[in-house]
Amino acid sequence: MILRFLVAAAIDFAIVFIFFRLIHVNPTTVGFTFLLAILAVSASWGLRVAIFMAVVATLAYNFFFLPPLLKFTIADPQNWVALIAFLITAIIGSQLSERARREALQSNQRRREVERLYAFSQQLLVTENVFGLLNNVPSYIVDSFGVTGAAVFLDNKQKTYFSDISVQSLIPIDDLKAVSGRGEPVLNRERAMCFMPLRLGVRSIGSLGIVGCSMSRESLEAIGGLVAIAIERAATMERLTKAEATRESDRLRSLLLDAVTHDFRTPLTAIKASAEALLSEVELDKPQLKELSTVINEESDRLNRLVGEAAEVAQLDAHQIELRFEPHHIQQAVDLALQEAKHALESHPVQVAVPKELPQVRMDLKRITEVLAQLLENAGKYSPPGTPIHVTAELRDRQLVTSVADHGPGIEDVEQGMIFEKFYRGRNQRVSMQGTGMGLAIAKAIVELHGGTISVTSQLGHGSVFSFTLPVG
Repeated sequence: MILRFLVAAAIDFAIVFIFFRLIHVNPTTVGFTFLLAILAVSASWGLRVAIFMAVVATLAYNFFFLPPLLKFTIADPQNWVALIAFLITAIIGSQLSERARREALQSNQRRREVERLYAFSQQLLVTENVFGLLNNVPSYIVDSFGVTGAAVFLDNKQKTYFSDISVQSLIPIDDLKAVSGRGEPVLNRERAMCFMPLRLGVRSIGSLGIVGCSMSRESLEAIGGLVAIAIERAATMERLTKAEATRESDRLRSLLLDAVTHDFRTPLTAIKASAEALLSEVELDKPQLKELSTVINEESDRLNRLVGEAAEVAQLDAHQIELRFEPHHIQQAVDLALQEAKHALESHPVQVAVPKELPQVRMDLKRITEVLAQLLENAGKYSPPGTPIHVTAELRDRQLVTSVADHGPGIEDVEQGMIFEKFYRGRNQRVSMQGTGMGLAIAKAIVELHGGTISVTSQLGHGSVFSFTLPVG
């Protein structure tokens, strides 16, 4: 800086030497020459050097070119006006030149930052490895903007990604978490450290830390926005991939179960037919053989039902079941379900209260019958012999509510939220009662495909009420 002041003074003395010793011109020409030199210095080296040069030029102008010469006095008052006008003009011109120079520098800096932002956005958008993007974002920032180091903190994962191992000691993780929590930037220009929140709209998803930061706040906000978009893009791709993998897994599982159930049912059909033939041929004086044949026949039915339930669960999970919606009265489904579950209801009186004036609802009659049959079989299976089972239906808030109530042991509160899950069976019935725990899960899936809900209300020692809704209209 001192060298610039000395050069500015030397330029003034060079102008004095040329016009005082070599070329004799009028004072106006000398003044304009000084002004041009001062403007040039201001545009190149800044305002302070230009003001120093203007003061030196004013003194030299007075001493060498305004009468009396070689004295710091002015005889003519008009020359005072000229000298003051020269000094003011030099200072104002220097300020304007300095402002133009500063704006030009800022414009060039912004242009470079825009170019770097464009290159950075291209890196984020064209990268093929979306899942490895988070690990590479800090390195991209360092490469694109020439900073010392960078770090990205993600709020949902509570994880920080650094451009280099050495940067971990320069960017405190606590500062990144604090900026993410507050959602406000922190710019420490003295230490050349900048922290910006990563925002999607008004939501902060993390923060960005940069060491060696000299960029404008606008550029930092643009970088934060680009990084937030890239993170959201990676998260979206991850969710889509998981969803696609889940769908493919469900589809393959359904295909596998279809193949397995088909292979199971072929020998089961032969076993069932053989058992029935044995039962018809067994003589009355051979009770042991008849008993064994009966066991084979009943267990074949049970195994066939288990295979069917497994296949149905897989189809429901994969949404591969097509429902045939037609208007029906709920009484039709109740009558068919009572017929299907008659074996489980042999020792229970069933009381049905279904008003005839209830409106018809659009349903798949076969599937809703399956739901009611499952609820009736459970009620008969878990209720003491001789206790009644109640079937009711009513219209409530544009919903048809159908309920099956029993007088069984009841269900504990902690289990009521789990009995509709696949393969779950009550703690007290796992050994005493046969089953797979898929029946209520199938019933729940069928009801939800109809746009309804299924629930249970129970009290220990008094029984349970299973209810499901179907939308009316």
